[in-house]
Amino acid sequence: MTIRFDGKVAIVTGGGNGLGREHCLQLAKLGAKVVVNDLGGSVDGSGGSVSAAEGVAEEIRKGGGEAMGNGADITKLDQVEAMVAEAKAKWGRVDILINNAGILRDKTFSKMTMDDFKKVVDVHLFGSANCTKAVWETMREQNYGRIMLTSSASGIYGNFGQSNYGAAKAAMIGLMNVLSQEGAKNNIRVNTLAPTAATRMLEGLIPEQVAKLMAPELVTPGVLFLVSDEAPTKAILGAGAGCFSAVHIYETPAVFLGGESATVDDVAANWAKISNPAGEAAIDAAFAQTNKFVAAAAEALGVKLQG
Repeated sequence: MTIRFDGKVAIVTGGGNGLGREHCLQLAKLGAKVVVNDLGGSVDGSGGSVSAAEGVAEEIRKGGGEAMGNGADITKLDQVEAMVAEAKAKWGRVDILINNAGILRDKTFSKMTMDDFKKVVDVHLFGSANCTKAVWETMREQNYGRIMLTSSASGIYGNFGQSNYGAAKAAMIGLMNVLSQEGAKNNIRVNTLAPTAATRMLEGLIPEQVAKLMAPELVTPGVLFLVSDEAPTKAILGAGAGCFSAVHIYETPAVFLGGESATVDDVAANWAKISNPAGEAAIDAAFAQTNKFVAAAAEALGVKLQG
């Protein structure tokens, strides 16, 4: 199998530096036409210049590929829609969206302003939603689309001082879970990346020796798979230092505690049983959990369910 992207048009947000830059360069090397989007601001989201995006686009063109730089602010839906319209006017379609752009405004929750909380959520969550919304109908009409959202171990597992970032990154998984279902009939596959790499966000925080092991280009092969023809859907891929892992969310079996007679003391007394991982399984959709609980309750109460 040789995965390529000939004839495909990709949009990569935050494509001017770090991980996004590598995603753009490698997509182009494998034949994709690339929109390099980057507001060009600092790590905290302040400032802006299209020069970073244009620089990567020019690098692609010098290498014989096709690319355009774009400085749209992804928190502004009208700017994102204009970016998508520009890509379609030039190349006729949009096949791939890599939601990579992000900012950091780290502080403990007690010291963080709600403006800093909102700004981070706006960029990561609403920025990703804006970009996805702007390409969604095009992908439905094409009966083809590949969308990648970028989460983080901070969102999946937590990291001190990153309540805003962690909340926004955890939201990526919820967005993926729904969009992967809604896009299935139109061959739109939606996946999530949880990367770790030596980018601007980690400057000064990790030793040089570790940084060398965490080069951004070592993450990109996983990204390319998640947006390829061969991509899964509803997958969470961990990636860093040339290593890859699949992240799963599991739920333990239902424990019936008596229905209407159950009390808070019953929950406390049975907590070890409720939280016992034996028999845990992945849940495919929200109603699968509902059905599990109803089936367990019906069995315990001797109720015969119809259908």
